[in-house]
Amino acid sequence: MGYVESLFSLNKKLVILTGGAGILASTMAKGLAKAGASIILLDINEESLQRQVSELRFIKSDVEGYVCNVLNENDVQRISDTICKQHSTIDILINAAGGNTQRSTIGIDKTVFDLTVDDHKQAFDLNFWGTVIPTLVFGKQMAKQRRGSIINISSMASFRTISRVMGYSAAKAAVDNFTRWMAVELAKKFGNGIRVNAIAPGFLITEQNRALLINPDGSPTKRGNDVLAMTPFKRFGDPEELIGTVLWLASDASSFVTGTVIPIDGGFSINSGV
Repeated sequence: MGYVESLFSLNKKLVILTGGAGILASTMAKGLAKAGASIILLDINEESLQRQVSELRFIKSDVEGYVCNVLNENDVQRISDTICKQHSTIDILINAAGGNTQRSTIGIDKTVFDLTVDDHKQAFDLNFWGTVIPTLVFGKQMAKQRRGSIINISSMASFRTISRVMGYSAAKAAVDNFTRWMAVELAKKFGNGIRVNAIAPGFLITEQNRALLINPDGSPTKRGNDVLAMTPFKRFGDPEELIGTVLWLASDASSFVTGTVIPIDGGFSINSGV
């Protein structure tokens, strides 16, 4: 193996992905498995989790799945204890649990005042505390090892105002701040072997948002056209386009990179519209 190949290699590395049954996490897991990593998926949905574990085992046999509620600290700690008994290290954590919820979305004919605080908190808690809790639990093991890479999931909603998703937007902005804060905290107290970064996906087409962005005939919806108008690449992204950046952040190729939030968005976040 050459020098460049060795930098990006994840052979003998253990990766934990929360939200492992989701589109983004499962897509990233496939790329990580192809790079040689052992994969552990965590998700609250047992049926979807086992389906993803089975699919990944066609790529690499070393794949595990655990049913886990990332908002329950005791649940996450129980899983961490189990993993640590079976594996010598936890090398990479990807906090992919999250997403907006229907309850937290302001209806087209509604205003922010029509939702309760608890409505907004549903999305906030899932995205912020669903990132913080696994980071604190699994990060403790990385601190003992004095090495590891943590990758959080930000959003365009933390860069620009995205209408109708106040709780989700606030949570992703908090994730950005938490990413920078933890990067400094862990480096200062546990050395430069631990890194914390985030990726900020742009508008990627998944089954969750397809109807929001694309009409049944394949043309963009009104919201889809608004997104494309602000995207210099003039197209939506594909979940597979996250893999390259994730591999870089997970591997030794980014050994001097910490505290960053990297947009993967076709230029959406930098476009002023003029």
